[in-house]
Amino acid sequence: MSSDLTALADSLGLAFKNSHLVENAFVHRSYLNESKEFSESNERLEYLGDAVLELATSDFLYRTFPDYQEGMLTNIRAALVRTESLAELASSLKFPSLIRMSKGEAAGGGRENQSILADTFEAFLGALYLDLGYDSCVELLTTHLFPHVEMVLKEQSYKDNKSLLQEVAQSRLKATPQYILISESGPDHDKHFVMKAVIAGTEYAEGEGKSKQAAQEDAAKHTLEQMTRT
Repeated sequence: MSSDLTALADSLGLAFKNSHLVENAFVHRSYLNESKEFSESNERLEYLGDAVLELATSDFLYRTFPDYQEGMLTNIRAALVRTESLAELASSLKFPSLIRMSKGEAAGGGRENQSILADTFEAFLGALYLDLGYDSCVELLTTHLFPHVEMVLKEQSYKDNKSLLQEVAQSRLKATPQYILISESGPDHDKHFVMKAVIAGTEYAEGEGKSKQAAQEDAAKHTLEQMTRT
């Protein structure tokens, strides 16, 4: 077992049984082109870890908030396990230095890529499940992820950006945000939309996405950031 993985195990109070399995959780697909040490990337483990994360988080929220209905629980879960949250958690656990990726991927900022970090955390969770069992996964999440639910509720980040922007716009400007289509491109199976938020006749930020809804959500996010700075 590598010294970095040993340090991770010590910091988490874990005793891995299958170190090669756990190390595989940190293998980005780009690494396979430069090394024969691993036969597959961490993508299968990521798939498993995603399921473990959803079950453990759903169970935690179900038990913690007995008065919340399904829709509210779903929104809180989405906010708690979003890419940014998992990437931040992976960084705090020193995952970037453990990830095995190609030199080109690393040079391109791969170790700071939020998507890669979030995927790696899910892959680690999948490996942990196979190596030490479900209870170890729950213990890890209870210590490092679930406490963040208080901030999610305080900041109301469980609400989607469009809903939050509507609340802010109606409170500040007494107006409802509108979204206009700036551009639409790409074939039917791979569309790309650009939308712009407009409030009370004033144009705000643009957003992009593979659907109009996703582009509107992205525009709302950037508009909220813009309004926060002003």
